[in-house]
Amino acid sequence: MQQQPSRDPVGVLIVEDDAVTRKSLCLAVESDPGLKLLEAFDSVKPALAWLESGVPDVLMTDLGLPDGSGIDIIQACMQRHPDTDIMVVTMSSDEANVLACIEAGASGYVLKDAGRMDIARAVLDLRAGGAPMSPAIARMVLAKVRDGKKAEPAQASTGNDTTSLTKREAAILDLIAQGESYGDVAKTLSVSVGTVQTHIKNIYGKLAVHSRGEAVYEAHRRGLLQLGKPPAKRN
Repeated sequence: MQQQPSRDPVGVLIVEDDAVTRKSLCLAVESDPGLKLLEAFDSVKPALAWLESGVPDVLMTDLGLPDGSGIDIIQACMQRHPDTDIMVVTMSSDEANVLACIEAGASGYVLKDAGRMDIARAVLDLRAGGAPMSPAIARMVLAKVRDGKKAEPAQASTGNDTTSLTKREAAILDLIAQGESYGDVAKTLSVSVGTVQTHIKNIYGKLAVHSRGEAVYEAHRRGLLQLGKPPAKRN
């Protein structure tokens, strides 16, 4: 595989009201050469104001903030900057909060007992297309998925199968699963970034997901990824 040029550091926005924890998160980001701290806030209002013009690669936010919920920041970020990856860093392992964050657009959920290097690694994994979660949170989500599948009645198959991906969509998702950026995917397939984004939106709709991490997980679960196969030729 041809060696790729070095990429710019991943820009991170942090929202955390506890001064000690905020400092720890900032140090975790600043200690890794692959990350760049853009800004750190202690409440919802200044974070929302920053997002009006600033564009983070990764948003890290707590949930319980002095003037509102981190979910408000997640929703605003997803609306303005859908390509931003979002990770919740909190003390709360409450099922309702976890599911609400995932539904709002978060792809990662890490409890605050994670070490500094774990946080930095989680941010890089998130940007590479992963969905980092603390073990307790991952088990909860998987249990919820299993329970939901048991509770849902089997649906009759229709002629319009929305879970099937086109060859181009499968190729794009395969590259995303390998950690490629939208720009890298566009270069590999000789298409525009806008075309890649359009395909990504179609993939999200077909898989009923809201983030790259969810899309990769769901496609892998359904056996739709084509890892190791050459990318589809341009139509």
